[in-house]
Amino acid sequence: MITIEETGNLISIAVFGEFTLADYREFEDRVLHKTIQGGKVNVLFDWGDMLSYTVDVAWEDIKFAREHGNEFSRIAIITENQWRAWAAWVTNLFVDADIRVFRDYAEAKAWLEV
Repeated sequence: MITIEETGNLISIAVFGEFTLADYREFEDRVLHKTIQGGKVNVLFDWGDMLSYTVDVAWEDIKFAREHGNEFSRIAIITENQWRAWAAWVTNLFVDADIRVFRDYAEAKAWLEV
């Protein structure tokens, strides 16, 4: 399950429990809608309460990043899980954006708002 909030060019996504393909597609729709309005988007992923994600989410993430990777400016990921931090690094190979991993929500949000 996810929650999504939008403020200006910032899309904030918090994941609770399992991150499913339906959740990811909701995120994709928001990004595409935002980019149609013009400009690149910043994204804040809060994975602090994410328990797991399905394999199809990982595959969809790679496909979406390859097709729309130039539509992002900054991506902040909040997690303490080293495997998820590594996954963020892999995504960085396909996205033309500055991606950083944080442990603190306030620091991540402040970095995105610069």
